[in-house]
Amino acid sequence: QVQLVESGGGLVQPGGSLRLSCAPSGSIFSSLSMGWYRQAPGKERALVASITGAGTTQYAESVKGRFTISTNNAKNTIYLQMTNLKPGDTAVYYCRWLAFDADYWGHGTQVNVSS
Repeated sequence: QVQLVESGGGLVQPGGSLRLSCAPSGSIFSSLSMGWYRQAPGKERALVASITGAGTTQYAESVKGRFTISTNNAKNTIYLQMTNLKPGDTAVYYCRWLAFDADYWGHGTQVNVSS
């Protein structure tokens, strides 16, 4: 059973930066898209950013210009570079890896933006 391993969350002051990483514990074939979602207390889980196997990216309006999603050359790790973080970015961030025949989710990593 492939699991997604996330890392990089933590506590940061407003205006600071963090980089999240996500890698599967095994091989995933026929990847369609990979992405990051977040869920703040009392809110629905929502898309933050996604990237297709061809490299097409999509961002939530609230993070455009501040967050960047990318993959490594082997396309077996995805990153979310977050800059100019705001208190409203505080949430649990989940990695998602959508393949042709499976839909994988990570367990989440907490990001807290606070002074």
